[in-house]
Amino acid sequence: MITVHFISPKGERQTVDAKPGDSVLDVANRHDIDIEGACEGSMACSTCHVIVLDPWFDKLPDSREEEDDMLDLAFDLQETSRLGCQINLTEELDGIEFQLPRNTRNLLIG
Repeated sequence: MITVHFISPKGERQTVDAKPGDSVLDVANRHDIDIEGACEGSMACSTCHVIVLDPWFDKLPDSREEEDDMLDLAFDLQETSRLGCQINLTEELDGIEFQLPRNTRNLLIG
């Protein structure tokens, strides 16, 4: 199992277990972490935006251009921002920490 830490905008920390290969969005949904994921992981929104805390960001594979384009739509964008649907957990990421942004923008709601 992989330990994952989520920190709310208010500083509340929630630690959960995940399986290798799980996406951060799937883990958050399974444990009732407040990450929307409006497009259900199809990378058509930015509602699963997370901020990867140091030193974990450098351990992740580089983001693709499509992810960067979606992140441009996110609130509270940081240098270490990523989409949770695009991060698949590995043993190397055991203990990873994510800060949840203050707000999200759902462009799928019309």
